[in-house]
Amino acid sequence: MDHYMRIQAAINYVEQHLTEELPITEIAAQAHFSAFHFQRLFQAICGFGVQEYVRKRRLSEAAILLKETGMNILDIAITYQYQSQEAFTRAFEKHFGMTPGKFRKSDPPIVYQTKMDFLTFRLKNKGEMKVNKPTIMMLDEIRIMGRSHKTSLHDEKYYEEIPGFYQAFGLNQDFMRIPDKAAPDMSYGISCDFENDGSFSFVVGEAVNSFPEAVPEGFVTMTLPAGKYAEFKVDGPVDQVQNTRRYIYGTWLPSSNYERKEGPDFEVTDVCNSRYPDQMKMSIYIPLKS
Repeated sequence: MDHYMRIQAAINYVEQHLTEELPITEIAAQAHFSAFHFQRLFQAICGFGVQEYVRKRRLSEAAILLKETGMNILDIAITYQYQSQEAFTRAFEKHFGMTPGKFRKSDPPIVYQTKMDFLTFRLKNKGEMKVNKPTIMMLDEIRIMGRSHKTSLHDEKYYEEIPGFYQAFGLNQDFMRIPDKAAPDMSYGISCDFENDGSFSFVVGEAVNSFPEAVPEGFVTMTLPAGKYAEFKVDGPVDQVQNTRRYIYGTWLPSSNYERKEGPDFEVTDVCNSRYPDQMKMSIYIPLKS
């Protein structure tokens, strides 16, 4: 079963349980993905998150009940997992631009969120290549020392925050405090410690030959595991880096014959030959199952 069919199985589960509590772990389990990876795939393919989809579907079904039944607003709110009529009203008004009461009394044109069909995405993305094809390679383990930052998938927050992490690493000259460098002038950015709520750590650092006996305060060490990786090369503005990541998870991985392995993915920037934000020379590595 390919990625699209697996995600569709999760969507079918959501549709069957819209009036029940829907933990992200249970949704992701239907697709046989971790909660974090499922959310990353879904967002990359659709352009919005899983929880946003659930919220839109519930509000759309609630709107249909408002129009087609005589159920009172509180009962509709509770049916679709809102704890109070006030909470439901706020969410409804934010999404549709009017209160449930006003909506029921009028006939406004609104856009409902219908059930998603991931076959459409599969047909749309089949064969689509927006960046160079990756090189599949085996890598030895890599020791890293750097600084760790917390960020999140939600609203693509990490795209906004990660450049700042790199900038702080340079401005504070943190790279000067890293001993025994294995690859001078190569900066590593590692996504790791994935959480079910979409949060994760992003470590900015450098490769080292060995870890120091005493790690400086505020620094972390980690080892990138050996194994098979897909390497995507980027040579262009910083927007191309972000679009490449969207392409990897939104198009290439779901359409390829490869399965992402659990564990960190990372990027390596050629610092000497990069000029932020207009010219970035970088390789992005995604771990693959053998």
